[in-house]
Amino acid sequence: MPYPTDRERDRPWVIRTYAGHSSAERSNELYRRNLAKGQTGLSVAFDLPTQTGYDPDDELARGEVGKVGVPVSHIGDMRALFRDIPMGEANTSMTINAPAMWLLALYVAVAEEHGADRGTLAGTTQNDIVKEYLSRGTYVFPPAPSMRLITDMIAWSVANIPKWNPINICSYHLQEAGATPPQELAYALSTAIAVLDAVRDSGQVQQEKFGSVVARISFFVNAGLRFVEEMCKMRALAQLWDEITQERYGVQDPKQRRLRYGVQVNSLGLTEAQPENNVQRIVLEMLAVTLSRGARARAIQLPAWNEALGLPRPWDQQWALRMQQVLAYETDLLEYEDLFDGSHVVEAKVAELVEGARAEIERVQEMGGAVAAVESGYMKGRLVSSLAERRRRMESGEDVVVGVNRFDTTEPSPLQAAGAAAIETVDPATEAAAVEAIQAWRAGRDAGAVESALAALRDAAKTDTNLMDVSIACAKAGVTTGEWAGVLREVFGEFRAPTGVSGAMAGGEASAEIAAVRERVRAAGEAIGSRLRMLVGKPGLDGHSNGAEQVAVRARDVGFEVVYQGIRLTPAQIVAAAVQEDVHVVGLSVLSGSHLEVVPAVVDGLRAAGADDVPVVVGGIIPPEDAAVLRERGVAAVFTPKDYRLTEMMDEIVTLIRKVHQLPE
Repeated sequence: MPYPTDRERDRPWVIRTYAGHSSAERSNELYRRNLAKGQTGLSVAFDLPTQTGYDPDDELARGEVGKVGVPVSHIGDMRALFRDIPMGEANTSMTINAPAMWLLALYVAVAEEHGADRGTLAGTTQNDIVKEYLSRGTYVFPPAPSMRLITDMIAWSVANIPKWNPINICSYHLQEAGATPPQELAYALSTAIAVLDAVRDSGQVQQEKFGSVVARISFFVNAGLRFVEEMCKMRALAQLWDEITQERYGVQDPKQRRLRYGVQVNSLGLTEAQPENNVQRIVLEMLAVTLSRGARARAIQLPAWNEALGLPRPWDQQWALRMQQVLAYETDLLEYEDLFDGSHVVEAKVAELVEGARAEIERVQEMGGAVAAVESGYMKGRLVSSLAERRRRMESGEDVVVGVNRFDTTEPSPLQAAGAAAIETVDPATEAAAVEAIQAWRAGRDAGAVESALAALRDAAKTDTNLMDVSIACAKAGVTTGEWAGVLREVFGEFRAPTGVSGAMAGGEASAEIAAVRERVRAAGEAIGSRLRMLVGKPGLDGHSNGAEQVAVRARDVGFEVVYQGIRLTPAQIVAAAVQEDVHVVGLSVLSGSHLEVVPAVVDGLRAAGADDVPVVVGGIIPPEDAAVLRERGVAAVFTPKDYRLTEMMDEIVTLIRKVHQLPE
């Protein structure tokens, strides 16, 4: 998006809505409606099986199909997703990481069927695997082969689809995982350095063309409510990026060094309590990335007011879309030069952020770079500790969250008068239909062509051949997402990232409150005859582990022995671990909407294993109607984001354990 001359009105950013659910057909209808409402770019949300490389009929996909995004299992789904959308004219963002190469291959294959020239394809694949190890959890392969996939995509994209951004260096989830502004800057830029070093060292791009690689690197950032600091953070990011690309990589063209970034403002900062307050939160956060012209976002997508309650409806997404349009077209924001140039207050804050980020970048580089800092658990431990400190400030009231820990008296909200109808729900039949459809797809394709394509992929993965062309051939042959990822799992192996819990520093409410609960934990353990043990589990494919990690840290702080094995476990694996470790309580965390499927499976599994005296508690984004169902199915307690006082939660869990063991209070 070229910048206008000084006296022209600035062009609006690309206006997106992050959307997709149920099926490719239903998501296509949603995309076409949003484009008709004035949206200028598409932002595709994929479901968790697609994000983690599984087909809808895989055991791990149970309860997850179509919940947080659209399932795309093969080229037929991609055709349906972009039906009647001119791909040669579209600007498409795809939030996809571990299988980013595969989804880009499907996109390119369908665009060619549309008759679109590769040179016209514009958009972005997120493709930042480092932050997946640290925060969001949709990684598949170990770091080295993951970086190889990213390198291949970047080299291929620069040569074949030059308008495409093959990676978003994504600090968005780092902030949600607890990163302070200097940490967010440092870890995002450390990731960018690791990626650019890998592309340079691969030899796939000539040195004289390396500026083209830098020009196609984009960032995807978060903006919180401290919008002055967030705006300064973006100016700091632009300054640091310009320095790094010039000094480390020798890029002389300032246009190639220009910071390109898109934004979704802080979704996990939205509140379940008084959710109408989320509207002004979203608007204020949007200002952080639009006010400073020199560091203005190139693309913005906003969450809806009710995302802390569940999946937003089309009307809710329209409201978020209109927020952008009012700012872009009704106000005079785009008529002025940068409003903050020359401000000594802003310059001082930017300098402070730059200094803090540089120091942390140097620390990471001394460890061997971002990948080494992931493998050692350093960055994850820092994030878990930062989030624990943030929670401490909120729980103590030092940080005010309106409607949650202060100003919590409220009137009934007309926005929630519809009850369960206030959010979009995915028809339970969606998953069964997807399972039937994937089986029909496999039966109807040329099996020989599929086997040949997969064999070529397997052979190429064992060499240093760029994998994009063989992936496109797989797409055209009818290979499925699970098959493509399965072949690479065979060759590359899988990976379990450090949880960061063991290295996290203690945090939380006042020590007196923790001490009181710790004494109850000790007394209960003494009465039972062993130290109380809690298993914290993440069933299914939901990788948002921040809440589970904070619960694990607080449980450890109050004296529990904690068993936490990380994300992406089947209910059967959780049951087996609970029985083997002889735990006294199982705590499950589910944010993806699959709670009605995976949680009862754990309860039933414990009963079948003779461990029906182990209470199961669950936390996550769970509507009241679903919470009632879970209790009927045997869940002892349900916690949602409004239950933010973790020490009180621990106290309630101790009470449940004492009740099960018939201990007097």
